[in-house]
Amino acid sequence: MKYLLLFGALLCALDVSAQNTSIVPGGVWRDTEGHQIQAHGGSILHVGEAFYWYGEVYQSPRDTVYHRVSCYSSHDLMNWTFRGYVFQMQSPDTALHDWVLERPKVYHNARTGKYVMYMHLDGRIEKRDYGYAEVGVAVSDAPTGPFRFVRHFRPLGQESRDIGQFIDDDGTAYLIFEDRFAMGFHIAKLSPDYMDVERDVAFIHQPMEGGALVHYGGLYYVIGSALTGWTPNPNKYATAPSLSGPWSTFRDVAPPATNTYRSQSGLMMKIVGTKATTVIFFGDRWNADTLWDSRYVWMPLRIGNGTLELPEPRPWTIDLTTGEWSESATHGVTGSVK
Repeated sequence: MKYLLLFGALLCALDVSAQNTSIVPGGVWRDTEGHQIQAHGGSILHVGEAFYWYGEVYQSPRDTVYHRVSCYSSHDLMNWTFRGYVFQMQSPDTALHDWVLERPKVYHNARTGKYVMYMHLDGRIEKRDYGYAEVGVAVSDAPTGPFRFVRHFRPLGQESRDIGQFIDDDGTAYLIFEDRFAMGFHIAKLSPDYMDVERDVAFIHQPMEGGALVHYGGLYYVIGSALTGWTPNPNKYATAPSLSGPWSTFRDVAPPATNTYRSQSGLMMKIVGTKATTVIFFGDRWNADTLWDSRYVWMPLRIGNGTLELPEPRPWTIDLTTGEWSESATHGVTGSVK
């Protein structure tokens, strides 16, 4: 019996230390210590040779809302090391009840050296759920925190729910935020220190959330999700020659019957290599009844000449030096596609 226990412990140790060899969209994704990754509705920050993944934490069946933000780091986008809870706070306002912290987005300001986190802050006001409709701002001297809460406000005086982030090729930073009252979403330029929302660059009159932007091949591509809560829907995209427009009509990202392969847009990131440039779709597959088991759908896009398509998600891998990606022959150790 003693030897069986030792053998079992050895197998567990080997499993935890095993390296992921591919990204498996929709699979159970574990960090380098074997724990299921908790970074929902988040963002990816690329600094030097490292990537930092921030997101919401839903950790147990009994307590799914923790009001804290996790951070993981990686050098290959496949294997992620937990760096701790980089932000945790109490309610930012005594009038804010049943409050939520969602969609943390972190920017690195090269001029100030600071790391600036924006988040959607909301809660019940006078029996109205999601009545606050604000953003919160926190700041840190390091990508792994701790982040210090600074302020909360409505950007440009407008309602703000789901938020997204975008950094253009020239380094200019933008906040994307959904304005339910105006039935559309804003693309707004941040101030030089990233601590405030400076001005509207575009307001797109399309009721959508989960906004994501990328600049590729001389065009801007924006993706958004319909307002169906946790339930997936056919995400749409539009293009424009500049952020201010004019923006094209919206078209389907994937076959409508797939509901974007049961995911919601959250971010697009461009990997520029020596041989190719790959644009990756980062989406969330929400499980409303078991939020802690919500999954991640990451997949390279087919993009160019004004068209964008999310292929059917399959295990894949990428060479970050060349920028080339390919479907993987094996599933690595991240689990099977669901």
